[in-house]
Amino acid sequence: MADIGYLDDVAASRAGNDYKRALLDILAPTRAHTVLDIGCSPGTDLPALAALAGTAIGVDHDPTMVAEAHRRTADLPNVRVLTANAHALPLPDNSIDRARTDRVLQHVTSPSAALAELHRVLRPGGYATLAEPDWETLAVDPGALDTGRAFSRFVRTDVVRNAVVGRQLARLASEVGLEVRSVGARVPVFREFVEADRILGLTRNAERAVVAGRIGRGEAEEWLTALTTGPFLASVVLYVVVVGA
Repeated sequence: MADIGYLDDVAASRAGNDYKRALLDILAPTRAHTVLDIGCSPGTDLPALAALAGTAIGVDHDPTMVAEAHRRTADLPNVRVLTANAHALPLPDNSIDRARTDRVLQHVTSPSAALAELHRVLRPGGYATLAEPDWETLAVDPGALDTGRAFSRFVRTDVVRNAVVGRQLARLASEVGLEVRSVGARVPVFREFVEADRILGLTRNAERAVVAGRIGRGEAEEWLTALTTGPFLASVVLYVVVVGA
């Protein structure tokens, strides 16, 4: 589970700020709307939603995240924060005008079940934005290709539960009865190792791969050294799907 500091770093990064603003523009909530943020974490996006919507509701299963979201939105009277699982939202049928999931479905037990719950709570005519990465598209240069591939494989198999859910979003949404309105992709490109390391967890996950026996200690050290000393590039595809009830 990501910690609060990491989530804040993602939101504050250039890539994070750009796509979050794009998602908000797509939702375009008004004072007539009740907006739901599924997996709101520490409430990062609730103030921006509350500034436009009539009511903004954040839901997260982690009590620590919920407590922090309460703290950050305590002075916003049109914000509600609830402790709940994405598979069982504590909301009536057809009660939400706009909704969003942001890098949440990659972690849940069943993306399909979470999408079915989203469908249940959306009002007819309501819609939602779904944003999820596809970790099989992770590309990092320079460094030994075999080590980079072993690192990517470790992320997909050991770190992220639903590592390729981004490419599956449109199909899974359709299967639970949601109308797929658009499918797009954003590809943040990192040219500085420090920022990429903070957002993509290159050093952190390389160490985890070593401990798990997926990459040798020497290979990991050589790979990270190459990343920190040469011209650097990293990218991963983030799929953005807009769905309606």
